[in-house]
Amino acid sequence: MANLKEIRNRISSVSSTMQITSAMKMVSAAKLKKAQDAITAMRPYADKLTELLQSLSATLDADSGSTYSEQRELKKVLIVPITSNRGLAGAFNSNIIKEVTRLSSETYANQEVSYLAIGKKANDAFKKTNKVIANKSEVFDDLTFDNVADIAQLLMDKFVAGEFDRIEIVYNKFKNAATQIIMTEQFLPIVPVEGDANVNADYIFEPSKEEIVEELIPKSLKTQLYKGIRDSFASEHGARMTAMHKATDNATELRDQLKLTYNKARQAAITNEILEIVGGAEALNN
Repeated sequence: MANLKEIRNRISSVSSTMQITSAMKMVSAAKLKKAQDAITAMRPYADKLTELLQSLSATLDADSGSTYSEQRELKKVLIVPITSNRGLAGAFNSNIIKEVTRLSSETYANQEVSYLAIGKKANDAFKKTNKVIANKSEVFDDLTFDNVADIAQLLMDKFVAGEFDRIEIVYNKFKNAATQIIMTEQFLPIVPVEGDANVNADYIFEPSKEEIVEELIPKSLKTQLYKGIRDSFASEHGARMTAMHKATDNATELRDQLKLTYNKARQAAITNEILEIVGGAEALNN
């Protein structure tokens, strides 16, 4: 059995860890509320805008369609993994890295794959491949629509220039604090709506549909990327809060076990001392 000093040191260490994880849980819980409100308010607008433009694009002739809808022979693919800048969030980052690795090795095994990392964890995971064309981790320092729009514009420029034939974004969609859903969305080219497009029955277009598409598609793409990063940001805090909650519970359980072990060891030491005293007294009496 470990000596009392060693057990006391372990109790002190576990208690310090428990205080840290408990504090991190409270910080993430406070940030989660704001992040959750932001993505909840934004999601209906972003989804409806994407639905409208997909339906609208489907009604256009192939020759009059947007350059962002151009379907090409698939040779070069750009994957945009969205992770966090920090760890201690359970499987939040590793799930994204595993999914991106799977896409690269299975879905796009016959294509040339590159990465644009959003989040330090994604950059650290894929920079060894020498295929990371840019690292945009600093966007989380000031997460605004304008800063994300610059990244979206970079992606659009590279697609229009023919550097990539398809761009995919991979991120965690926020469901609740304990659940994040891994999403893989095709960013470019724009995915046409399935089935018959009946957008004409609901809208009167002024100016023409072609002009509306050319004007709104860039805004829709920027909004789509911003929604993905916002989803990931809320998911990060939810995952970290859950992970720190479990870590705090585990630390509490370990501390209680160590205290029980300490008390048993201390009681055994006291009992041995009493026995030694009694044995010494009996020896003197004899």
